[in-house]
Amino acid sequence: MWTLVLNCGSSSVKFALLNLDDDRVGLTGLAERLGSAGASARLDMEGERRTADLRGGSYAEAFAVLAGALDELGVRTQVGAVGHRVVHGGERFHAPVRLTDEVLGEIRACVPLAPLHNPANIAGIEAAQAAFPDAAHVAVFDTAFHQTMPEVAYRYPVPGDWYRQHGVRRYGFHGTSHAYVAARAAQDLGRPLAELNLVTAHLGNGCSVCAVQGGRSVDTSMGLTPLEGLVMGTRSGDVDPGLHDYIARQAGLSLSEVTSALNKESGLLGLSGLSNDMRELEEAAGRGHAGARLALDVFVYRLAKQMAGMAVALGRVDALVFTGGIGENSAAVRGAVLARLGVLGAAVDDEANRAAVRGQAGRISAPGALAALVVNTDEERMIAEQTRALLAGVSA
Repeated sequence: MWTLVLNCGSSSVKFALLNLDDDRVGLTGLAERLGSAGASARLDMEGERRTADLRGGSYAEAFAVLAGALDELGVRTQVGAVGHRVVHGGERFHAPVRLTDEVLGEIRACVPLAPLHNPANIAGIEAAQAAFPDAAHVAVFDTAFHQTMPEVAYRYPVPGDWYRQHGVRRYGFHGTSHAYVAARAAQDLGRPLAELNLVTAHLGNGCSVCAVQGGRSVDTSMGLTPLEGLVMGTRSGDVDPGLHDYIARQAGLSLSEVTSALNKESGLLGLSGLSNDMRELEEAAGRGHAGARLALDVFVYRLAKQMAGMAVALGRVDALVFTGGIGENSAAVRGAVLARLGVLGAAVDDEANRAAVRGQAGRISAPGALAALVVNTDEERMIAEQTRALLAGVSA
Protein backbone atom coordinates (compact mmCIF):
# COMPACT_ATOMS: atom_id res chain seq x y z
CA MET A 1 0.00 0.00 0.00
CA TRP A 2 1.18 3.49 -0.84
CA THR A 3 0.94 6.18 1.82
CA LEU A 4 0.78 9.83 0.85
CA VAL A 5 2.20 12.23 3.46
CA LEU A 6 1.10 15.88 3.41
CA ASN A 7 2.46 18.84 5.34
CA CYS A 8 0.23 21.82 4.59
CA GLY A 9 1.37 25.31 5.56
CA SER A 10 -0.24 28.69 5.05
CA SER A 11 1.35 29.08 1.61
CA SER A 12 2.86 25.69 0.83
CA VAL A 13 2.28 21.93 0.72
CA LYS A 14 5.14 19.49 1.15
CA PHE A 15 4.33 15.94 0.08
CA ALA A 16 5.88 12.50 -0.20
CA LEU A 17 4.59 9.18 -1.50
CA LEU A 18 6.01 6.19 0.38
CA ASN A 19 5.54 2.43 0.15
CA LEU A 20 6.71 1.04 3.48
CA ASP A 21 6.24 -2.56 2.35
CA ASP A 22 9.21 -2.42 -0.03
CA ASP A 23 10.79 0.86 1.16
CA ARG A 24 10.10 2.73 -2.06
CA VAL A 25 9.70 6.47 -2.46
CA GLY A 26 7.34 7.13 -5.36
CA LEU A 27 7.73 10.88 -5.42
CA THR A 28 8.43 13.92 -3.29
CA GLY A 29 7.64 17.54 -3.91
CA LEU A 30 6.59 20.98 -2.82
CA ALA A 31 3.87 23.38 -3.85
CA GLU A 32 4.76 26.90 -2.74
CA ARG A 33 3.58 30.50 -2.80
CA LEU A 34 -0.01 29.29 -2.68
CA GLY A 35 -2.49 32.13 -2.65
CA SER A 36 -0.28 34.28 -4.86
CA ALA A 37 0.15 34.81 -8.59
CA GLY A 38 3.55 33.08 -8.52
CA ALA A 39 2.33 29.77 -7.10
CA SER A 40 4.11 26.71 -8.46
CA ALA A 41 4.77 23.06 -7.75
CA ARG A 42 7.83 20.90 -8.20
CA LEU A 43 7.81 17.12 -8.17
CA ASP A 44 10.75 14.74 -8.00
CA MET A 45 9.73 11.40 -9.51
CA GLU A 46 11.59 8.60 -11.27
CA GLY A 47 14.85 10.51 -11.03
CA GLU A 48 13.45 13.57 -12.76
CA ARG A 49 12.35 16.98 -11.46
CA ARG A 50 9.23 18.50 -12.94
CA THR A 51 7.63 21.89 -12.34
CA ALA A 52 4.15 23.26 -12.90
CA ASP A 53 2.56 26.69 -12.58
CA LEU A 54 -0.45 26.85 -10.28
CA ARG A 55 -2.30 29.78 -11.79
CA GLY A 56 -5.13 29.61 -9.27
CA GLY A 57 -2.72 29.21 -6.38
CA SER A 58 -5.07 26.96 -4.37
CA TYR A 59 -4.62 23.75 -2.40
CA ALA A 60 -7.12 22.09 -4.75
CA GLU A 61 -5.00 22.97 -7.78
CA ALA A 62 -1.84 21.72 -6.06
CA PHE A 63 -3.53 18.40 -5.29
CA ALA A 64 -4.81 18.16 -8.87
CA VAL A 65 -1.21 18.36 -10.11
CA LEU A 66 -0.20 15.75 -7.53
CA ALA A 67 -3.08 13.47 -8.54
CA GLY A 68 -2.01 13.77 -12.19
CA ALA A 69 1.50 12.68 -11.26
CA LEU A 70 0.12 9.70 -9.36
CA ASP A 71 -1.97 8.76 -12.40
CA GLU A 72 1.14 8.95 -14.56
CA LEU A 73 2.95 6.61 -12.16
CA GLY A 74 -0.07 4.31 -12.21
CA VAL A 75 -0.43 4.30 -8.44
CA ARG A 76 -3.27 6.71 -7.67
CA THR A 77 -5.74 3.91 -6.97
CA GLN A 78 -3.12 2.23 -4.75
CA VAL A 79 -2.92 5.18 -2.33
CA GLY A 80 -4.64 3.61 0.64
CA ALA A 81 -3.82 6.23 3.24
CA VAL A 82 -3.02 9.92 3.55
CA GLY A 83 -1.11 11.05 6.63
CA HIS A 84 -1.50 14.72 7.50
CA ARG A 85 0.86 16.69 9.72
CA VAL A 86 -1.22 18.78 12.13
CA VAL A 87 0.70 21.23 14.29
CA HIS A 88 -1.51 21.57 17.37
CA GLY A 89 -3.72 18.90 18.93
CA GLY A 90 -3.98 20.47 22.39
CA GLU A 91 -4.59 18.01 25.22
CA ARG A 92 -7.21 16.16 23.20
CA PHE A 93 -4.84 14.12 21.02
CA HIS A 94 -2.11 11.91 22.47
CA ALA A 95 -1.59 9.86 19.30
CA PRO A 96 -2.45 9.83 15.59
CA VAL A 97 -6.16 9.58 14.85
CA ARG A 98 -8.31 8.84 11.83
CA LEU A 99 -9.85 12.02 10.48
CA THR A 100 -13.60 12.38 10.93
CA ASP A 101 -15.91 15.39 11.08
CA GLU A 102 -15.64 15.23 14.88
CA VAL A 103 -11.84 15.18 14.80
CA LEU A 104 -11.78 18.12 12.37
CA GLY A 105 -14.00 19.98 14.81
CA GLU A 106 -11.50 19.31 17.60
CA ILE A 107 -8.64 20.55 15.40
CA ARG A 108 -10.62 23.71 14.70
CA ALA A 109 -11.04 24.17 18.44
CA CYS A 110 -7.23 24.29 18.69
CA VAL A 111 -6.96 27.17 16.20
CA PRO A 112 -6.59 29.80 18.96
CA LEU A 113 -3.53 27.86 20.17
CA ALA A 114 -1.95 27.78 16.70
CA PRO A 115 -3.57 30.52 14.59
CA LEU A 116 -0.74 30.52 12.05
CA HIS A 117 -0.71 26.75 11.54
CA ASN A 118 -3.95 24.88 12.24
CA PRO A 119 -6.12 26.83 9.74
CA ALA A 120 -3.69 25.87 6.97
CA ASN A 121 -3.65 22.27 8.17
CA ILE A 122 -7.46 22.18 8.08
CA ALA A 123 -7.69 23.73 4.61
CA GLY A 124 -5.17 21.21 3.32
CA ILE A 125 -7.01 18.29 4.89
CA GLU A 126 -10.31 19.30 3.33
CA ALA A 127 -8.76 19.76 -0.11
CA ALA A 128 -6.94 16.41 0.14
CA GLN A 129 -10.10 14.61 1.23
CA ALA A 130 -11.81 15.92 -1.90
CA ALA A 131 -8.87 14.93 -4.10
CA PHE A 132 -8.42 11.46 -2.57
CA PRO A 133 -11.90 10.46 -1.37
CA ASP A 134 -11.23 6.70 -1.30
CA ALA A 135 -8.15 6.87 0.95
CA ALA A 136 -8.14 6.75 4.74
CA HIS A 137 -7.03 10.13 6.12
CA VAL A 138 -5.06 10.28 9.37
CA ALA A 139 -3.93 13.25 11.46
CA VAL A 140 -0.47 13.06 13.06
CA PHE A 141 0.08 15.81 15.61
CA ASP A 142 3.31 17.69 16.36
CA THR A 143 2.16 18.01 19.97
CA ALA A 144 1.17 14.37 20.58
CA PHE A 145 4.67 13.07 21.40
CA HIS A 146 4.98 15.58 24.24
CA GLN A 147 1.73 14.57 25.95
CA THR A 148 3.81 12.25 28.13
CA MET A 149 5.42 15.24 29.88
CA PRO A 150 4.70 15.28 33.62
CA GLU A 151 2.65 18.12 35.04
CA VAL A 152 5.73 19.66 36.66
CA ALA A 153 7.14 20.13 33.14
CA TYR A 154 4.04 21.32 31.30
CA ARG A 155 2.33 23.66 33.77
CA TYR A 156 3.05 27.38 33.78
CA PRO A 157 3.09 29.26 37.13
CA VAL A 158 0.03 31.35 36.16
CA PRO A 159 -3.54 31.54 37.54
CA GLY A 160 -5.05 28.07 37.51
CA ASP A 161 -8.14 29.20 35.62
CA TRP A 162 -5.93 30.08 32.65
CA TYR A 163 -5.07 26.41 32.36
CA ARG A 164 -8.47 24.96 33.23
CA GLN A 165 -10.52 27.33 31.05
CA HIS A 166 -8.13 28.33 28.28
CA GLY A 167 -5.60 25.50 27.99
CA VAL A 168 -2.60 27.63 28.94
CA ARG A 169 0.19 25.09 29.38
CA ARG A 170 3.31 23.89 27.60
CA TYR A 171 2.57 21.58 24.64
CA GLY A 172 5.80 21.28 22.65
CA PHE A 173 6.25 20.76 18.92
CA HIS A 174 8.47 18.92 16.38
CA GLY A 175 7.21 15.73 18.04
CA THR A 176 7.49 13.50 14.97
CA SER A 177 11.10 14.57 14.43
CA HIS A 178 12.13 14.09 18.07
CA ALA A 179 10.48 10.66 18.15
CA TYR A 180 12.09 9.56 14.89
CA VAL A 181 15.65 10.65 15.69
CA ALA A 182 15.48 9.21 19.22
CA ALA A 183 14.62 5.79 17.78
CA ARG A 184 17.34 6.08 15.13
CA ALA A 185 19.90 7.19 17.71
CA ALA A 186 19.15 4.08 19.76
CA GLN A 187 19.84 1.95 16.67
CA ASP A 188 23.10 3.78 16.01
CA LEU A 189 24.17 3.32 19.63
CA GLY A 190 23.22 -0.36 19.55
CA ARG A 191 21.08 -0.04 22.68
CA PRO A 192 17.35 -0.42 23.37
CA LEU A 193 15.50 2.90 23.22
CA ALA A 194 13.72 1.95 26.45
CA GLU A 195 17.04 2.11 28.33
CA LEU A 196 18.26 5.45 26.97
CA ASN A 197 18.09 9.04 28.22
CA LEU A 198 18.60 11.32 25.22
CA VAL A 199 18.67 15.05 24.56
CA THR A 200 17.52 15.62 20.99
CA ALA A 201 17.97 18.97 19.22
CA HIS A 202 15.86 19.70 16.13
CA LEU A 203 17.54 22.74 14.57
CA GLY A 204 16.19 24.42 11.47
CA ASN A 205 14.31 27.65 10.86
CA GLY A 206 12.29 26.44 13.84
CA CYS A 207 14.28 24.93 16.71
CA SER A 208 13.53 22.89 19.80
CA VAL A 209 15.22 20.48 22.17
CA CYS A 210 13.62 17.53 23.92
CA ALA A 211 14.43 15.29 26.88
CA VAL A 212 13.57 11.73 25.75
CA GLN A 213 13.52 9.10 28.49
CA GLY A 214 12.90 5.56 27.36
CA GLY A 215 11.37 6.81 24.12
CA ARG A 216 9.00 9.22 25.89
CA SER A 217 9.15 12.99 25.96
CA VAL A 218 9.56 14.26 29.54
CA ASP A 219 10.37 17.90 28.70
CA THR A 220 10.89 20.16 25.70
CA SER A 221 11.79 23.76 24.98
CA MET A 222 8.72 24.91 23.02
CA GLY A 223 5.59 25.70 24.99
CA LEU A 224 2.05 26.96 24.43
CA THR A 225 3.16 28.04 20.95
CA PRO A 226 6.24 27.40 18.78
CA LEU A 227 7.59 30.81 19.87
CA GLU A 228 8.95 29.67 23.25
CA GLY A 229 12.44 28.29 23.77
CA LEU A 230 15.50 28.54 21.54
CA VAL A 231 16.64 31.30 19.24
CA MET A 232 15.28 30.41 15.78
CA GLY A 233 15.47 31.76 12.25
CA THR A 234 13.01 34.62 12.73
CA ARG A 235 11.51 33.69 16.12
CA SER A 236 12.90 35.15 19.33
CA GLY A 237 12.50 32.17 21.62
CA ASP A 238 12.45 33.03 25.32
CA VAL A 239 12.04 36.70 26.23
CA ASP A 240 10.83 38.50 29.35
CA PRO A 241 6.99 38.42 29.26
CA GLY A 242 7.07 42.06 30.36
CA LEU A 243 8.67 42.91 27.01
CA HIS A 244 5.27 42.81 25.28
CA ASP A 245 3.71 45.59 27.33
CA TYR A 246 6.93 47.61 27.49
CA ILE A 247 7.67 47.69 23.76
CA ALA A 248 3.98 48.13 22.89
CA ARG A 249 3.93 51.34 24.91
CA GLN A 250 7.39 52.55 23.91
CA ALA A 251 7.03 51.87 20.18
CA GLY A 252 3.30 52.43 19.88
CA LEU A 253 2.60 48.89 18.73
CA SER A 254 -0.41 46.66 19.32
CA LEU A 255 0.02 43.35 21.11
CA SER A 256 -0.51 41.50 17.85
CA GLU A 257 2.18 43.62 16.18
CA VAL A 258 4.62 42.80 18.98
CA THR A 259 3.85 39.09 18.67
CA SER A 260 4.26 39.28 14.89
CA ALA A 261 7.68 40.92 15.28
CA LEU A 262 8.77 38.24 17.75
CA ASN A 263 7.71 35.57 15.24
CA LYS A 264 8.87 37.11 11.96
CA GLU A 265 11.54 39.75 12.61
CA SER A 266 13.54 38.34 15.52
CA GLY A 267 15.85 35.38 16.15
CA LEU A 268 18.87 35.07 13.89
CA LEU A 269 17.43 37.69 11.55
CA GLY A 270 16.85 40.22 14.30
CA LEU A 271 20.22 39.71 15.96
CA SER A 272 22.24 39.79 12.75
CA GLY A 273 20.28 42.42 10.84
CA LEU A 274 21.24 40.31 7.84
CA SER A 275 19.57 36.92 7.41
CA ASN A 276 17.79 34.02 9.07
CA ASP A 277 19.87 31.51 7.06
CA MET A 278 22.60 29.86 9.12
CA ARG A 279 24.75 29.20 6.04
CA GLU A 280 24.75 32.86 5.08
CA LEU A 281 25.47 33.91 8.65
CA GLU A 282 28.43 31.57 8.99
CA GLU A 283 29.91 32.93 5.77
CA ALA A 284 29.30 36.53 6.86
CA ALA A 285 30.77 35.93 10.31
CA GLY A 286 33.87 34.53 8.63
CA ARG A 287 34.19 37.82 6.75
CA GLY A 288 33.98 39.77 10.02
CA HIS A 289 30.29 40.77 10.04
CA ALA A 290 29.64 41.70 13.68
CA GLY A 291 25.88 41.09 13.58
CA ALA A 292 26.30 37.63 12.09
CA ARG A 293 28.91 36.77 14.74
CA LEU A 294 26.57 37.94 17.51
CA ALA A 295 23.67 35.91 16.11
CA LEU A 296 25.79 32.75 15.99
CA ASP A 297 27.13 33.27 19.50
CA VAL A 298 23.69 33.87 21.02
CA PHE A 299 22.22 30.90 19.12
CA VAL A 300 24.93 28.55 20.40
CA TYR A 301 24.83 29.88 23.97
CA ARG A 302 21.04 29.58 24.29
CA LEU A 303 21.07 26.13 22.67
CA ALA A 304 23.79 24.76 24.95
CA LYS A 305 22.02 26.17 28.00
CA GLN A 306 18.71 24.53 27.03
CA MET A 307 20.38 21.19 26.23
CA ALA A 308 22.15 21.21 29.61
CA GLY A 309 18.86 22.06 31.28
CA MET A 310 17.25 18.92 29.86
CA ALA A 311 19.62 16.90 32.06
CA VAL A 312 17.50 18.01 35.02
CA ALA A 313 14.48 16.25 33.53
CA LEU A 314 16.47 13.10 32.70
CA GLY A 315 18.77 12.72 35.70
CA ARG A 316 21.30 11.01 33.44
CA VAL A 317 22.22 11.81 29.84
CA ASP A 318 23.37 8.95 27.61
CA ALA A 319 23.68 10.88 24.34
CA LEU A 320 23.14 14.20 22.60
CA VAL A 321 21.46 14.08 19.18
CA PHE A 322 21.53 16.80 16.49
CA THR A 323 19.07 16.90 13.59
CA GLY A 324 17.26 19.30 11.24
CA GLY A 325 18.78 21.52 8.57
CA ILE A 326 21.22 23.22 10.94
CA GLY A 327 21.77 20.23 13.17
CA GLU A 328 22.61 17.98 10.23
CA ASN A 329 24.77 20.42 8.28
CA SER A 330 26.45 22.97 10.54
CA ALA A 331 29.62 21.47 11.94
CA ALA A 332 30.47 24.89 13.38
CA VAL A 333 27.30 25.08 15.46
CA ARG A 334 27.61 21.48 16.70
CA GLY A 335 31.26 21.92 17.63
CA ALA A 336 30.61 25.18 19.48
CA VAL A 337 27.69 23.67 21.38
CA LEU A 338 29.65 20.59 22.44
CA ALA A 339 32.50 22.83 23.58
CA ARG A 340 30.06 24.56 25.95
CA LEU A 341 28.68 21.23 27.22
CA GLY A 342 31.87 19.99 28.84
CA VAL A 343 29.92 20.16 32.09
CA LEU A 344 28.02 17.08 30.83
CA GLY A 345 31.21 15.33 29.70
CA ALA A 346 30.80 16.32 26.05
CA ALA A 347 33.71 16.83 23.66
CA VAL A 348 33.82 16.89 19.87
CA ASP A 349 35.84 14.80 17.44
CA ASP A 350 36.69 17.56 14.97
CA GLU A 351 37.32 15.27 12.01
CA ALA A 352 34.12 13.27 12.50
CA ASN A 353 32.15 16.47 13.05
CA ARG A 354 33.43 18.05 9.82
CA ALA A 355 32.53 14.87 7.91
CA ALA A 356 28.93 14.83 9.19
CA VAL A 357 27.38 17.14 6.60
CA ARG A 358 25.23 16.86 3.47
CA GLY A 359 23.40 13.73 4.53
CA GLN A 360 26.32 12.03 6.27
CA ALA A 361 25.26 11.15 9.81
CA GLY A 362 27.06 9.42 12.64
CA ARG A 363 28.92 9.84 15.89
CA ILE A 364 30.79 13.15 16.32
CA SER A 365 31.94 12.85 19.94
CA ALA A 366 35.57 12.39 20.97
CA PRO A 367 36.59 8.96 22.31
CA GLY A 368 35.62 8.58 25.95
CA ALA A 369 33.30 11.61 25.89
CA LEU A 370 29.52 11.71 26.24
CA ALA A 371 28.09 10.28 23.01
CA ALA A 372 27.01 12.91 20.49
CA LEU A 373 25.35 11.94 17.22
CA VAL A 374 24.08 13.48 14.02
CA VAL A 375 20.89 11.78 12.84
CA ASN A 376 19.08 12.72 9.64
CA THR A 377 15.46 13.29 10.47
CA ASP A 378 12.68 11.92 8.25
CA GLU A 379 9.37 13.29 9.47
CA GLU A 380 7.58 12.07 6.35
CA ARG A 381 8.60 8.47 7.03
CA MET A 382 7.60 8.82 10.68
CA ILE A 383 4.17 10.15 9.70
CA ALA A 384 3.77 7.31 7.19
CA GLU A 385 4.76 4.71 9.79
CA GLN A 386 2.39 6.14 12.40
CA THR A 387 -0.42 6.34 9.83
CA ARG A 388 0.01 2.71 8.81
CA ALA A 389 0.29 1.53 12.42
CA LEU A 390 -2.96 3.29 13.33
CA LEU A 391 -4.83 1.84 10.37
CA ALA A 392 -3.47 -1.65 11.06
CA GLY A 393 -4.78 -1.33 14.59
CA VAL A 394 -8.18 -0.13 13.38
CA SER A 395 -8.51 -2.94 10.85
CA ALA A 396 -7.48 -5.50 13.46
